[in-house]
Amino acid sequence: MKRILIILLCTWLASFTSDAATLEVCKGCTYQSIKAAIATAKSGDTVIVKKGTYKEGNIEIRKPLVLVGEGFPVVDGENDSEIFTIYADSVTISGFQIQNVGTSYTVDRAGINVVKSDHVVIKNNKLINTFFGIYLQKSKHNLIENNEIIGEAEEEMSSGNAIHLWYCKNIRIENNTLKKHRDGIYLEFVDSSRIVNNVSEGNVRYGLHFMFSNHDEYIDNTFRDNGAGVAVMFSRYILMDNNLFDHNWGTTAYGILLKEIYDSEIINSTFKKNTTAIYGESATRMKIHNNTFEQNGWALRLLGSCMDNTIKGNNFYSNTFDVTTNSSRNYNEYSGNYWDEYTGYDLDKDGVGDVPYHPVKLFSYIVTKSESSIVLLRSLFIDILNFAEKVTPVFTPATLVDEKPQMKPVL
Repeated sequence: MKRILIILLCTWLASFTSDAATLEVCKGCTYQSIKAAIATAKSGDTVIVKKGTYKEGNIEIRKPLVLVGEGFPVVDGENDSEIFTIYADSVTISGFQIQNVGTSYTVDRAGINVVKSDHVVIKNNKLINTFFGIYLQKSKHNLIENNEIIGEAEEEMSSGNAIHLWYCKNIRIENNTLKKHRDGIYLEFVDSSRIVNNVSEGNVRYGLHFMFSNHDEYIDNTFRDNGAGVAVMFSRYILMDNNLFDHNWGTTAYGILLKEIYDSEIINSTFKKNTTAIYGESATRMKIHNNTFEQNGWALRLLGSCMDNTIKGNNFYSNTFDVTTNSSRNYNEYSGNYWDEYTGYDLDKDGVGDVPYHPVKLFSYIVTKSESSIVLLRSLFIDILNFAEKVTPVFTPATLVDEKPQMKPVL
């Protein structure tokens, strides 16, 4: 009996699959608009949109469908409306050029808006001037892959985010290019998700901005030339591995800003030419391991509220300040890092300096207390002060010391 039921079930599934139809949209086709094809299509059908320009907005999808663009057909909202809004599970949109959503100060319009829908795939699309590019809310198990999302943002108040997620879970964001939006990627209340191999650059505010999100992974991404860098706040159990934080310059710019973040890792990453590579405020039990800090203003700027963090196996090259803090006490562990300004010796040739290294310069401590003193950076007087403090630490944290400084860069 059980075997008969299985055979009947397989037969029913096969008949369901064979019933799926393909509908074509073009000027000479049965369907000349995307809306008309979607209205006729049944669950599981495929809608193929031929190359051309379709001036359609507010296209709603309320059933499982596959939408495929051939030759990147242009879907133009004429700066007046959202374009695709998805209200169904198991929808795929690929191969379209979606453009001209138009700015709104009352509604979060998007090129593609996914509302309470799971197992949605958005891939291989070009989104141009879409205000918000791809917007997911209260959705899970979705894929956003290989899209190019280019905005025209000039100021924060009148721009949206390239990829915006709110109350989502198990989302994969992979191989996307994100430029000229408010934030490249924005996540709020997003758990158990992976952000991999994306390039986010030239955005008005953050290349990546996320809050209240736990158990997420950010791997192999590039965050370059963003107004304020990257911000990670109010989150736990975050893995940030092999990312590049490059050329995020400005009075309030960071490679990465950490605020109220716990039990997370920043590993195998490169921080190059940022005003501040890592700024930490109430960052706790972080592992900052095997990273390279090169040509930054401040490499590590960890406030006194940062506790129980380990900073190990990192390379520090040509930074104005390697480490600075606003506290006379240290609650973190520094060990086994390479410091290019270390001048100690290694008599037993084990690769570890025989003299501990104090990475906090007196002047960096002074600048933290009075930022205007930065004008004295290159003066002889400051060099003398730094040398005196190095010999006999008085003002800088005596316990902020690397007991095992490496003589050569850490591979």
